[in-house]
Amino acid sequence: MSVPQNKLKDAWVYLANGAFYKAKSFGADGTSIGELVFNTSLTGYQEITTDPSYAGQFVCFTMPEIGIVGTNPKDMESRGIFAKGILCRHYNDCFSNFRADKSFGEFLKSFNTMGISEIDTRTLTKTLREQGAMMMIASTEISNKDELKKLLENSPKIEEINYIKEVSTKDSYIHREGKFDFATMDYSKPKTAQKVLAIDFGIKRSILNQLVNAGFEVEVVPHNFEAQTLIARYEKDEFDGIFLSNGPGDPQVLRTEIDEIKKLIAAKIPLFAICLGHQLLSLAHGYETYKLKFGHHGGNHPVKNLLTQAIEITAQNHNYSVPESIQEIAEVTHRNLFDNTIEGVRYKNALICSFQHHPEAGPGPLESTALFNAFAKLLQNVRA
Repeated sequence: MSVPQNKLKDAWVYLANGAFYKAKSFGADGTSIGELVFNTSLTGYQEITTDPSYAGQFVCFTMPEIGIVGTNPKDMESRGIFAKGILCRHYNDCFSNFRADKSFGEFLKSFNTMGISEIDTRTLTKTLREQGAMMMIASTEISNKDELKKLLENSPKIEEINYIKEVSTKDSYIHREGKFDFATMDYSKPKTAQKVLAIDFGIKRSILNQLVNAGFEVEVVPHNFEAQTLIARYEKDEFDGIFLSNGPGDPQVLRTEIDEIKKLIAAKIPLFAICLGHQLLSLAHGYETYKLKFGHHGGNHPVKNLLTQAIEITAQNHNYSVPESIQEIAEVTHRNLFDNTIEGVRYKNALICSFQHHPEAGPGPLESTALFNAFAKLLQNVRA
C-alpha cells in the first residue's frame, strides 16, 4: 500500500536565494547540503539517482509522479547513490513492476539519501531557469529558517569540493557486460576485438556496457592514474586507446588529472571522452571551461551532428561547457539546438574526439550510440 502523505515525516528546504519550503520526507532522515538542479527526464529515476555525476547535488524532477516502477539491482548505474537527495512533486510508495524488489523510498534509505516530496517542483524549476543552479539545504531535523540559512551560508560551494575521490573506483578491474538483454533478463557478453582503458572519474555502468557492446575489452582505471605507466603499457601494445569518463563537479578543480591527461595527449594515444572527460580534454589543451546558468539535465535535448546534418535526441547531465575558442584546435562536430553550445569536437592533427552529451543514455534515447562504434572503427584503422 502507498504511504499516506500525512503519515510522512515533515521536512524543510531552504534555498540560497532565501526561498523556504515545508515538505514531506520519504527518504533518509537528517540534514544535507548540496547544489539544486532540475532533470526533465520522464523515466529512469533510479539510473539518474545512481549516476555519480550527481555527486554533491539535489535532483529536482520535473516529472510529477515518482516511484511507480520501484527499484531493482539491474538498473544501478554505479555502486550506490552519490547525490545529496531527490525532490519530487508526488512520491508513490506503492510500485508496480515485475523487475522491482523495493520501493524508491526504501532504496534511498538504504544509501542514507534524502527524498523530499509534496514540494512545488514547477516553481523550483522556474526559479532555477531564471536564477541558475544554486545551493540548498534540506532537513527533517531543523525547521527554523534562520538556522538553516546559517548552516547553508557557512558550507562550502560545490565548486570548492572534489568529489572524484569519492565516486571513482579504488582499484582497476575488467568490465565484461554488454547491453541488457530482455530475453535473458541479464547483460550480454559480446566478443571483444580491442582493448580500451576507461579512466573512472565517476563512470556510469551504461557507458561501460556500450563500450563492451562496441567490441572493446574494458579495463577500468582509477582517477589517480599515472600517465607514464599507461604510456608504457600502450607502447607495449597492451591496449588500443583510452576513454575519459563522465563525473561530478567543476572540472577546473582536477588539476592533477588535467596534468596527467596532458601527458597522454603528448604521447599521441587515441582518446575518446564523454561529459567531464570532454571538459578535461579542453582544459588539458589550455581552453578554460565555463559554468552554464542551470546546466543540461534530462533526456530530451536535440543535438545536431554537423558532419551528417542529422538531429539526435540525447541524454544530458552537465553544468559546464567548453568554450567557442576551442575551434582554434578542434572541429566542432555537434551542437545543442536548445542553446547552441558545443556538444562534440574532433581535435585537429590528433586521434582525439569528445562529446558533451551521453550517447549511452541510461536513461534516455539511444540515437547517439553510434559514437562508440565510430571510436572502435577509428582504433581498428590505427592498428591496421
